[in-house]
Amino acid sequence: MPETSPMTTPFMPNPTPSAPPSGGNLLCLLESRRSVKPVDLGEPGPTADELRRILTVACRVPDHGVLVPWRFILFQGEARQAASTRLAALYAAQNPDLSERTSGTLRKLSRLFTHAPLVVAVVSRADPKARKPEWEQVLTVGAVCMNLIAATTALGYASVWLTGWVAYDAEALRTLGVRPEEKIAGLVHIGSARERPPDRRRPTLDDLVTSWKPQ
Repeated sequence: MPETSPMTTPFMPNPTPSAPPSGGNLLCLLESRRSVKPVDLGEPGPTADELRRILTVACRVPDHGVLVPWRFILFQGEARQAASTRLAALYAAQNPDLSERTSGTLRKLSRLFTHAPLVVAVVSRADPKARKPEWEQVLTVGAVCMNLIAATTALGYASVWLTGWVAYDAEALRTLGVRPEEKIAGLVHIGSARERPPDRRRPTLDDLVTSWKPQ
C-alpha cells in the first residue's frame, strides 16, 4: 500500500475566529450551489490556507460519541497524474479484452484526477464494533462530504462529489492508500468552474414533506 503524506502543517481542526457570514448570504450560497463536472473544473484551486479552512469546516459536523469516523487523502500537483496512471493501468490489467465501453472507462481513468487542481478523498473509517451505531458514523461521514462542498462554495470555488469504480474496487482502493477496513465516501473534485452549468430539476417539497398526526 502506498504511503500518504500529511499536510505540511499538522492538521488540527479549530474553530475559525472570523465573524460568521450573514444568514442571507449563506442561504443564497446554499440555494445556488451546483455540481460541476471535473472536465469543467480548472485553475485556480484553493490556496494552502483556504484548503486548511475548508477541511476545518468539513470536520465541524455532528459526531455521536466523538468517534471521528473519517479521514482525508489529498491529490494535488503531480500526484494527480500519477494516481490516475496507476488506476488506469490497474483497470487495463483487470480488463485485458477491452470493449468500446471499457476503453472509454480506461480513457477517463487515465485523467481521472487531472482536471481539477485538487481532489479530496473522504475516507470512511466507520467501526461496526464502536460504542455508537455504524449507521450513525456513516451519516457523519456523509455530512463531512457536504460540509466540504459547502465550504468550497463559500470560498468561491466549484466542486463535485463522485465515486465510481475507484471507490468500490479493492485493488483500486489499495492503490490510493485506503485500508481494507475503510471505504471511500466521496472523491470531491475542487477547482474553478470554467462555465457554470444550468441548474437541474430539483425535488418538490410538496412531494417530500408530511406532518405526523396522532391517530
